[in-house]
Amino acid sequence: MHRRSLLGGAAALPAAALSTASLPTASLAQPANARVLKFVPQANLTSLDPIWTTANVTRNHAWLVYDVLYGMDARFQPQPQMAAGHTVEDEGRAWTFTLRDGLRFHDGEPVRATDCVASLRRWMKRNPNGQKIEPLVDELVALDDRRLRFRLKRAFPRLLASLANPSNPAAFIMPERIARTDPFQQIRETVGSGPFRFLPREYNSGSFVAYERNPDYQPISSGAASLTAGPKVAHFDRIEWHIITDAATAAAALQAGEIDWYEQPSPEIQQLFRRNRQIVVEPIDILPNPAILRFNHLHPPFNDKKIRQALLPAVDQSDYMTAIVGPDPAGFSSMGIFTPGTPLANDAGMGALLGPRSIDRSKALLREAGYANQPIRLIGPTDILAPAALTQVAVDMFRKLEVNLDFVLTDWGSVIQRRASREPVEKGGWSTFLTAFSSFEFADPAGNFPLRGNGAAAWFGWPTIPRLEELRDAWFDAPDIEAQQRLAREIQLTALDEVPYIPVGAYLSMTSLRRNLSGRVPGFALFWNLKRS
Repeated sequence: MHRRSLLGGAAALPAAALSTASLPTASLAQPANARVLKFVPQANLTSLDPIWTTANVTRNHAWLVYDVLYGMDARFQPQPQMAAGHTVEDEGRAWTFTLRDGLRFHDGEPVRATDCVASLRRWMKRNPNGQKIEPLVDELVALDDRRLRFRLKRAFPRLLASLANPSNPAAFIMPERIARTDPFQQIRETVGSGPFRFLPREYNSGSFVAYERNPDYQPISSGAASLTAGPKVAHFDRIEWHIITDAATAAAALQAGEIDWYEQPSPEIQQLFRRNRQIVVEPIDILPNPAILRFNHLHPPFNDKKIRQALLPAVDQSDYMTAIVGPDPAGFSSMGIFTPGTPLANDAGMGALLGPRSIDRSKALLREAGYANQPIRLIGPTDILAPAALTQVAVDMFRKLEVNLDFVLTDWGSVIQRRASREPVEKGGWSTFLTAFSSFEFADPAGNFPLRGNGAAAWFGWPTIPRLEELRDAWFDAPDIEAQQRLAREIQLTALDEVPYIPVGAYLSMTSLRRNLSGRVPGFALFWNLKRS
């Protein structure tokens, strides 16, 4: 399949056709104010709860609004944020955290240790790191307004790294009244203590999101801005997200200076931007983003391991990656379970993904596994670059396999809502979908939530794979990097045998900004420290 056929004609329009006269929103017709940053996100923001969903667009929203006790720098080292520091006692079983002075929520209330306790309890129900910590907790209490304490059943040296891990969902601190919401229900109010305040009266899903600078926010005074760590300095009074799903319209707006930042332009649009001296095209992260084909393990046909395995010879990672970034191999790489370029990436079992590709072999394996023409429902989006491109390649693959395919293409927000359904296909459920992740989320087993095999508590798809859980537990207890790497090889071999998902490659995600912006923090769409020259 060719990339141009995936996106349709709009993204491939020549520069002359990208006229700002077609812009539908009157607010975009004026030059960007020096104190207002205008941004086109990768997708519509449909969920405002960063604990309930793992959607990256919600994560990006959340890092504007909320803060965390500890951030993670680009070297994957935890650094203090809301916390002034911590102490460890009782041979690693007692951790006491002290909050910085002067922390306030956007509603004016002070941040208290009880808010942190409630927030962390909710986070532990949904985050893979938190799910590991929760059974070890004997006590998590507020000692007073500024101090909270974990008392653990045994020492857990990775507690700090777990609290700082930016993988979805991050350990965001919310007011206690909000954090007490059932973690499997969405919150109804967006109040954080981060550098920007969400403006609910201006929120219009599918069109517009706005934030204003939090005048009470006090950036930490030490360190350098690095991923989610260091000082978070807000240089703009206002951040506006303009939901523009048409690539040509978004491209025209960036070229005209009517928006400042286009998060995820297509390869064709990137080529256009590279000819414009006022626009910078650069990787949003220095490491590649992993992409996967995810199965629903609860219902036929993918509750059968043999049928999941049967698809492996049909998956050509280069097809999926070319659909996202174009044919230049410098823009993507093959991958197993862990992000390429990180310490745990390895070659164990990679013959299943990189050996000879064969649709006919997959057909034969499907027959041997007893596939009986059960319906396979593939859900996917039309309005977000990477998952949309991945989905189109998967549609083509399933058609070649001659399975009983039903594919449902909607907006990304609807996919996010629908993938939470545990119903069978005949009652509106799903069989498979494709998506991508930030590099750090697949750097190790702690953040790689699709790797979990803990059944009903697992990420969408809900696989039950006890061996993966055993190896993951062993990895947490590994004494050094060599032991971790040995376990990572076993984890990869097990995952490529059990197939909780199929890795379909890793790609460099490119972003485009006006050249007069500087200070962008690499990693994902982060808005602090960014300023206009």
